[in-house]
Amino acid sequence: MSTLLNVEDLRVRFPTRTGVVEAVRGVSFSLGRERLGIVGESGSGKSQTGRAIMGLTPHAEVTAKRLEFDGIDLLNASPRERRHLRGGRIAMVLQDPKYSLNPVMTIGRQIVETLRTHEDVGQNEAKRRTLEMLEAVQIRDPERVFGLYPHEVSGGMGQRAMIAMMLIAGPELLIADEPTSALDVTVQLEVIDILDRLVAERGMGLIFISHDLRLVSSFCDRVIVMYAGRIVEEIAASDLANARHPYTRGLLDCMPKIGADRHPLPTLQRQAEWSR
Repeated sequence: MSTLLNVEDLRVRFPTRTGVVEAVRGVSFSLGRERLGIVGESGSGKSQTGRAIMGLTPHAEVTAKRLEFDGIDLLNASPRERRHLRGGRIAMVLQDPKYSLNPVMTIGRQIVETLRTHEDVGQNEAKRRTLEMLEAVQIRDPERVFGLYPHEVSGGMGQRAMIAMMLIAGPELLIADEPTSALDVTVQLEVIDILDRLVAERGMGLIFISHDLRLVSSFCDRVIVMYAGRIVEEIAASDLANARHPYTRGLLDCMPKIGADRHPLPTLQRQAEWSR
């Protein structure tokens, strides 16, 4: 399997009034045309890792020994080259469509704009492909949804529209940051099914960022577990039940189990050496 993305010793630092906060500390991994899950609690650095790859950390200092996409050095690429890659060859689905979609533009216009930014196509062709993409993400009446504003659709439909907008230009790498958060369980499964099918059909690489270990273990090929800005364990998703790191074991133990005695509820016993 060819390597699509190489990340070595990635660090993301934010200057604050009280000093520098290092949100990502020495993260290293590679990605082929596969599904990689990144899990951890809020504040573990998983979203900042994805944003650093995309170049969406304008107020942070991002360094790495190596940050390459398909042989392109992302840290030394020009702003123009990064804009060409972003949305074209690398795309990112953010977690809440209410804050990610432009509230004063119709859904169709936003997707058309994304496509025409990266490809030289006419308005009619762009609309045709947008309707096809909306249909591909299981929106039943794409013509109607094309003309709606974000506030006129449900959370699940808004998330599907976001996925359509990120996939319209045919990216080779998709970063999905909590794409199922705030959605009910049935809609979550539908969104996961859409991503699974599209990744398989298009042969993309996928980084799936989540706090839901059970969801990641059932959907991804490999899982990276992050704590306090570091990777504490990397394991095949099928082998997650046999994880060895105490933090991963603690997260697994905290998940509900039908028919099991959960009194008292298990708690995660943190250790200082995990963050060193």
